[in-house]
Amino acid sequence: MTWIENLLFTPSSVAHTVLLYAFVIAAGVYLGKMKIFGISLGVTFVLFVGLLAGHFGFVGEANIMHFMQEFGLILFVYSIGLQVGPGFFSSFKKGGMTLNLLATGIVLLNVAVACTIYFLANGRVEMPIMVGILSGAVTNTPGLGAAQQTLAQLHFDGKLDVVPEIASGYAAAYPLGVLGIILSMLIIRAIFKVKLDKESRQIEEETAASVLKPHLVTYKVENQLIFGKPLDELMKLIDRNFVISRIKKSNNEVIIPQSSTIIEQGDLLLIVQSIQDEDALKAFIGSTVEMDWEAIHAPVVSRRILVTKSEFNGRTIGSLRLPMGYRLNATRVNRAGVDLLANPNLTLQMGDRLTVVGKLEDINRLAERLGNSMKRLNEPNMITLFVGIFLGIILGSIPLAIPGMSSSMKLGLAGGPLVVAILIGRFGYKMKLVTYTSTSASLMLREIGICLFLASVGISAGGTFAETVFSGDGLLWVLWGFLITIIPLLIIGSIARGYYKINYFTLIGLIAGSNTDPPALAYANKTTSTDAPAVAYSTVYPLTMFLRVLTAQLLILLFC
Repeated sequence: MTWIENLLFTPSSVAHTVLLYAFVIAAGVYLGKMKIFGISLGVTFVLFVGLLAGHFGFVGEANIMHFMQEFGLILFVYSIGLQVGPGFFSSFKKGGMTLNLLATGIVLLNVAVACTIYFLANGRVEMPIMVGILSGAVTNTPGLGAAQQTLAQLHFDGKLDVVPEIASGYAAAYPLGVLGIILSMLIIRAIFKVKLDKESRQIEEETAASVLKPHLVTYKVENQLIFGKPLDELMKLIDRNFVISRIKKSNNEVIIPQSSTIIEQGDLLLIVQSIQDEDALKAFIGSTVEMDWEAIHAPVVSRRILVTKSEFNGRTIGSLRLPMGYRLNATRVNRAGVDLLANPNLTLQMGDRLTVVGKLEDINRLAERLGNSMKRLNEPNMITLFVGIFLGIILGSIPLAIPGMSSSMKLGLAGGPLVVAILIGRFGYKMKLVTYTSTSASLMLREIGICLFLASVGISAGGTFAETVFSGDGLLWVLWGFLITIIPLLIIGSIARGYYKINYFTLIGLIAGSNTDPPALAYANKTTSTDAPAVAYSTVYPLTMFLRVLTAQLLILLFC
């Protein structure tokens, strides 16, 4: 039975390491579904199963585990970046400045609480250990790494005789840091009596108000000023975004309008518009009438076409020349479940569903050109994934010199891919990069990434966790870390909710992002079907990461 012993107890074995990860992740995900006091921790429980496994001596090959941890984090943040990229910049305009100011307040309060504890402890803890506790409390590994690099540099310069074991403080504070972040979300929810359904409706209403959602109305031409006018002149006279889908003439003929089509008295126009423009068009064209266009027996039909050929990724609807080349009208575009007006300047993306009106044979010709194949969408876009990771790692590795500091700052293996993914998600079509990923594929990529990351952290820290916590001042370190975590979050979270009236789902994304904490974001995403937490997380993440690294280095330089 030697092979079983090797499989279970030989850390250098690749099979042992993979088996260990499989067990930790499977058990963690299963236990994470269980509710404790009505709350389930989800994939975050993988961390605690990993700690338990590490405590009983089950560890993997060090290099493999380090790779798993970093690669898992990269997959997680990259998939998040692609998800929020299209709405990232618009969200920043709407409230990003406020979110970043609040996140900065959380960072500064974390540092203030840590410094207060350091001085009140009166020599019981060294500042490097306190920086480790701070980094663990806010679950920020890059800050820990930056502090370790600064300590090593000071030791090399002869300013330190011994380099303190800063990672022990990090390991003691990290697990309760994750729980503290999630607990602060629950406390704020209880204090302000948040109703999740109401918050979801608010997010949906805000999204609807910011997007020109299609609204179909039939108008009867009654304004004498537009009798006999060609359609292109009518479009110039009305300064609104709308599309005339079909026209029913007085002789009951239904036609697809073109720019030269003459508008006559009594014509019925089926117009696709935003609901905000209904009254303006009514005043200009004529009264609205109720009409079932689908019941009319006419050669004109309406169909949806799926854009699945990559050459149309980034092309505008106007460039397709539908009225002239196909005798068709595009009325709306469905993108990720949201209907948009088919404005000629609207840029198409892979996976869009384009609604067109015209004769069936013309629609079929366009469908053949655009692809209209669900099978194409099921194929993974591996080029975009790994091009993004490649560029993200390069960006994350660029040293950013800070005046007056001995060591430079980097975005790291998490920050770089996140920033690049956001940019690709928003502007990738301009470089002909296909960013479409099915919902299930995106979710799978994200869950695999966060599970690998949590399992790696738990297994690595598990061996020394109990000894660190239950010997010497270890329990004090855990308590101090918890205070550093929760006090700033409750203060700023209450201000954000009470004074700024920030939506709860945006707020918990802010809380997770201000701590650069993927497990907390994973928990926040489980509470809602909207992407509000992920958008807020990505909005504050870059600045927060910079501040976390900067403050960790500053504390070492100032107090050592």
